[in-house]
Amino acid sequence: MLERMMAKWNTPIYAFWTPIPTIGYDDGHRYHEFKCFKKSCSKSVRRFLDKSDATSTGNLHRHTKACWGADIVHLAMNAGNVENARNVLSKSKDGSIAEAFRKAGKEQVTYSHRQHMKMETRAEIVRWVTENARPYSIVKDRGFKNLMKTGRPEYYLPSPHTVSRDV
Repeated sequence: MLERMMAKWNTPIYAFWTPIPTIGYDDGHRYHEFKCFKKSCSKSVRRFLDKSDATSTGNLHRHTKACWGADIVHLAMNAGNVENARNVLSKSKDGSIAEAFRKAGKEQVTYSHRQHMKMETRAEIVRWVTENARPYSIVKDRGFKNLMKTGRPEYYLPSPHTVSRDV
């Protein structure tokens, strides 16, 4: 029976979940429990097999978007099927899944789900300052710092002097 079900699990959303679910029973109801594939996540989604929505992927999509990011889910869904999506994910060596999907030629990626390293931050700020004719002092602007550090207060921002030197 599991083999029959696995043949139906072909949508790319399954690439973000362990390939073989746990089979269990809760109050007499049989379920498949899918565990999120992200190392830092311990979330799982149960799908009860005696319900009318036993093949629904709505909860898998909802969690995957919250955990991995809507842009990554969108790119994965363009991979066509679960095997193609898993192949792309397996080639993502540096943790940049969005970059891996971009290399697969599916779509232009505008940002990644991983935080920039210190030198990458400096390079991106220099690029932004020069391409958009921004003053070097913008890195000390209250609004800019608020946008950059919300949710990650330890995020490195260079000084105006460093930005001018790098330019």
